[in-house]
Amino acid sequence: MKMPKFPPKEDYLWNKVKNDPDRFFKIYELLKKHKTYGKYLHWDKLIHYQPPEDYTHEEWWYALKRERRFLYKSIPSFDKTGKLFKYLIVDPVPEILHKIDQGAGGFIQMPEQITNPDTKDQYYVNSLIQEAITSSQLEGAATTRKVAKDMIKSGRPPRDKSEQMILNNYKTMRQIGKLKNEPLSKELVFNIHQVITEQTLDDNTATGRFRKEDERIVIGDMYNEIFHDPPDSQELEKRMALMCDFANSKIPSGFIHPVIRSIILHFWLAYDHPFVDGNGRTARALFYWSMLHHGFWLFEFISISQIILNHPAKYGRAFLYTETDENDLTYFILYHLDVIQRALNELHEYIKRKTEQLHSIESKLRGMSMLNHRQRELISHALKHPYQHYTIRSHQLSHNIVYQTSRLDLFDLELRGLLECKKISKTWHFTPVKDLEEKLATMGK
Repeated sequence: MKMPKFPPKEDYLWNKVKNDPDRFFKIYELLKKHKTYGKYLHWDKLIHYQPPEDYTHEEWWYALKRERRFLYKSIPSFDKTGKLFKYLIVDPVPEILHKIDQGAGGFIQMPEQITNPDTKDQYYVNSLIQEAITSSQLEGAATTRKVAKDMIKSGRPPRDKSEQMILNNYKTMRQIGKLKNEPLSKELVFNIHQVITEQTLDDNTATGRFRKEDERIVIGDMYNEIFHDPPDSQELEKRMALMCDFANSKIPSGFIHPVIRSIILHFWLAYDHPFVDGNGRTARALFYWSMLHHGFWLFEFISISQIILNHPAKYGRAFLYTETDENDLTYFILYHLDVIQRALNELHEYIKRKTEQLHSIESKLRGMSMLNHRQRELISHALKHPYQHYTIRSHQLSHNIVYQTSRLDLFDLELRGLLECKKISKTWHFTPVKDLEEKLATMGK
């Protein structure tokens, strides 16, 4: 990733246009006809387009900045020079926010297997695993998804730092679901950071606390180009207090859409970089906390890090565009909204595939001649109730059959690998196998 080009200074631009005001005002009409109209361009992008008519790139940029300047909204976060961060609500932001309100916070049609309390947990856990893995991979964790997934589901201890990072992220995401109704505080942020970084730092005492004055960190590349130099450690206490007040909607006065507030919270912690390590993972965790805190329940099932991981350079540029253009958060907001949209679309595609898969399995189940109608009915019920316990007596009563027939039905399903059985006291208990859907999908092949 390269450092984006810094825009020209305003006083320099003013000297370029002040002697010909008529020419300057004419450009506003031309901008509405330009092919870039509606795009929120940074100088680094704008210079690759042909300016309107015979105008220069500098004149074009100055006109855009003049338009934006009167519409900015400031937030109580500031850079190292004391200059506030700000943002604009530009198209298509209102439309995207409306879609998120409808599709992630209100009612959404989902198949029964996903909304059913008996089956919801397995989908919830899968989404947490996905976010845990990809968020850790963004910070350098190197392991395959299959290995990481097997580690979490089997409960075996991590074998290296990468696996520990993923396990920590998974624990953090689970904890956020429990903390979503709590107000944000320094203690809560420290708690999240502590879980995220447990047994992954060179200095174990650096977890769950601010970085110290002698722990100066900068973000750069292998060629020693510095992309970000965070605020001084002595400011972190004050900055964290402001961030928590912002997250809890105490400041500023006036309405900020909860999604915008959540995105800014993500940027805020990442910009302040209050910890020695784990800042990116903590920032994304706070985004999830904020979304769930504001009632966007569907984000329990969404992985933004998966989208970010596909194009990590765009993630970095969204931060840099903001910092290099007068603290304009609009770049980061637009980027993040696009990530949210893509993540929501992936979830809807998953829901569609899952619904089709479940319908296919149930249709296939009805046609399985090796199972009788009672067994098919039980397995259909088990798909929707994976923690259900069946007994010979309960199956006998459900179908009004004799004990021996009921016993044969259940032990046959156990023999086929569809049920597991365990004797408790004098009674056999049958439960669906964990991978029942996969077993049914491959039966008869």
